[in-house]
Amino acid sequence: MLLQGKAAIVTGGAGGIGAGLSKALAAEGANVAVVDVNEENGMALVKKLEEMGVQGIFLNKDISVEKSAKEIRDAVIEKFGRLDILINNAHVSRQASFMETTDELFELSFKTGFAATVFLMRACYEGLKATKGTVINFASGSAMKGMEKQASYAASKEAIRGLSRVVANEWAPDGIRVNLISPIAETEGVSHWKEQFPDEYRAMANNIPLKRLGDPQKDIGQVAVFLASDMSSFMTGQTLMVDGGSIQLY
Repeated sequence: MLLQGKAAIVTGGAGGIGAGLSKALAAEGANVAVVDVNEENGMALVKKLEEMGVQGIFLNKDISVEKSAKEIRDAVIEKFGRLDILINNAHVSRQASFMETTDELFELSFKTGFAATVFLMRACYEGLKATKGTVINFASGSAMKGMEKQASYAASKEAIRGLSRVVANEWAPDGIRVNLISPIAETEGVSHWKEQFPDEYRAMANNIPLKRLGDPQKDIGQVAVFLASDMSSFMTGQTLMVDGGSIQLY
C-alpha cells in the first residue's frame, strides 16, 4: 500500500486514462477525488473506489474556470483532511490542420489543458507544501513528434511541459515534486475505434516497439503510483514516456 492514507485529485478521472489512474491510486490505499463533467460515470467510479476500501468523492467541475480549482481544493481538504497528489489529466481539443485551427480551437485546448493545469497547481500549492506532495501532469507524444492536425493540442501540451520543468525547480525547496507522463493507452474510445477499424488499429499497434497499447490502470496508472510514492523521491522535472517505446528521449 504505497499511498496508504494519501489524498489525490485526478482531473478527467471518470473515464479513459483518468479512470485507470484513479483505480491504480486507490489500489495502493489513496483516497481519490474524481473530477469530471460526466456525473454518471464519476459517481459509478467513486462507488467502485469505495468498494476497494478507500474514500472517494466525485466533483462535477469545469476546470477551465479558475474558481473551480479553489472549490476542488477546498472540497478535498474538507473530505480527506489533506492533499498529497495532484494529477492534471483532463484536456479537450479538436483535430485540425494549422491553417484551419481557429482562435476558438486554440482557446479550447489552452483553457482545458494549460490554463486548468495552472489554476489547479496554484490553488493546491499550500496543501501540497504541507504534505511535501507531488504533481503529475500529462505530456503528449503527438506534440514531441509534431503530428499533423494537432496544432492546438501540441502547443498546449508543450506549454504544460515547459511550465512543469520551471515549477519543478521553483517548488523543489518546498519538497514538492513535479513530473509528467506521456502515454499511449487503449481507452474506451480507442477500443471502440478498434472494433470499427481493426486493420488501422493493428497498423498503429505494430508501429509501437512493444506491439501493443498501454492499459490505463496497469500500465499508465502504475507509473502514476510510482511518481506519487516515495519510490520516486529523487525525481522531479522529468517526462516519463509510457508509450511502449514509441518515443525515446535522450
